Amino acid sequence: MIPIKNAPALQSASDFAPTNIALIKYWGKRDTQLNLPVTSSLSVTLPEHGTHTKLTLIDEPHDQVILNNEMLSTDANFYQKIINFIDMFRFADERFCIDTTNNIPTAAGLASSASGFAALTLALNEIYQWQLSKQQLSCLARMGSGSACRSLWNGFVLWQKGDNTDGSDSFAYPLNITWPELRIGICYVETKQKPISSRDAMNITTKTSTLYADWPTIVENDLRQIQIAMQQKDFIRFAEIAEQNARAMHATMQAARPSICFSTAETFAVIKKIEALREAGIPVYFTQDAGANLKLLFTAEYEQSIKNAFQGVEVIALF
Repeated sequence: MIPIKNAPALQSASDFAPTNIALIKYWGKRDTQLNLPVTSSLSVTLPEHGTHTKLTLIDEPHDQVILNNEMLSTDANFYQKIINFIDMFRFADERFCIDTTNNIPTAAGLASSASGFAALTLALNEIYQWQLSKQQLSCLARMGSGSACRSLWNGFVLWQKGDNTDGSDSFAYPLNITWPELRIGICYVETKQKPISSRDAMNITTKTSTLYADWPTIVENDLRQIQIAMQQKDFIRFAEIAEQNARAMHATMQAARPSICFSTAETFAVIKKIEALREAGIPVYFTQDAGANLKLLFTAEYEQSIKNAFQGVEVIALF
């Protein structure tokens, strides 16, 4: 669903979108052009972490893209991705300055592309005055970055994979579940740009991994079971499922050809510490996206213990 093209109604628009952390992962596409997923997925939003984007009409021969206060060249990969996305919605003679700032590390496995394309979609909706619903905006954001469709809401968000070839039923929506005691701790193992993009790693995995055939069944079962745990506020079961789902996703990557491993020696060291803490009676678990950084899962009563164990961890209350 792409809006009918119309002239911009405003000169400028600014919006913020939060990033989201996948608990049941999106890994694999049934349509690479529309970013239609093989499976559904489930995330939780980091409400104060994400992307601010300002979109301004300019009288220049070329678009301008500013990322974290740095003007990008027109041949930069991020520049091309942004412009290709905007081209779907505008007339050929319209030029923009896209000024986008992340308050999380960029391209480091912390879903900055999700919040980035969600914020850009919101700004486009405002500057063109489309007045689209959140469901419609979710479909549009998905075409920029699949997980961006989940970054339009706070809390738990489910992205249904859909079945339609045009993607009209592949959108996200919020779940009516709150969990005030739930915490996420961000372990910044590596804040530099990762060596391979999530998109490329996903494509290689789905095409070559000997383990990928089992992935859809794993996700279907995990998605069903984790929602039961969420309803029952069964933290141990909830966190075990999230951690195992992340481990399964990374196993599919390691079985790809060539093998893909985002984890560093420090990543594995943190995982060992998590496992040791569990043995000592502290219920802490992790999830990991396509990057070296880990997100710790625990409850409020163990917050000080986690801060003592992991120097520099950033603790986030999600609700």
